[in-house]
Amino acid sequence: MSLMVVRSDQESRSAGHRPIPSVLAVATIESITLDVADPTAAHRFYTDAFGLVGQIRLRASEAPTTGFRGFTLSLTVSRPADVKTLIDTVLDAGATPLKPVAKSLWGYGGVVQAPDGTIWKVATSAKKDTGPATRQIGEVVLLLGDADAAASKRFYVDHGCLRWQRASGAHTSSSRPARIP
Repeated sequence: MSLMVVRSDQESRSAGHRPIPSVLAVATIESITLDVADPTAAHRFYTDAFGLVGQIRLRASEAPTTGFRGFTLSLTVSRPADVKTLIDTVLDAGATPLKPVAKSLWGYGGVVQAPDGTIWKVATSAKKDTGPATRQIGEVVLLLGDADAAASKRFYVDHGCLRWQRASGAHTSSSRPARIP
């Protein structure tokens, strides 16, 4: 599983400027623990719908688990057929559609909300199928939401997790992967 820093800046088109990546790999993590109201039901959902055993851990919580909780999880797959079959399976298992599966400028994908409230994106950069669906997940990616990007940057730099360099204007990028404490 990868922890990713997602950025919304665009590549520079000016002469002499190199492109700025929009997603930077930061660290590898073994599993993600989700706080859920009903761990048994959530375990059944994640096992049946995604086949995620070991990557997702569950912990009972009485805190509200609906709506955006500061993160989303994304599954990357190799072809549109995998996106379609995974989304169909999770919808049949009780997920709520948030963004229908569709082709986009970046590839093909859709977004759902699991019964426990976690938001999941299933996507591929491929726009055409090169074979039948395999349901094989390439990566599970944790995407963190942030109301204050500057404060987050300070936190990760201060804790030795990232070394930042100025890329252009207010944009920053990580120059090395590191462990999250």
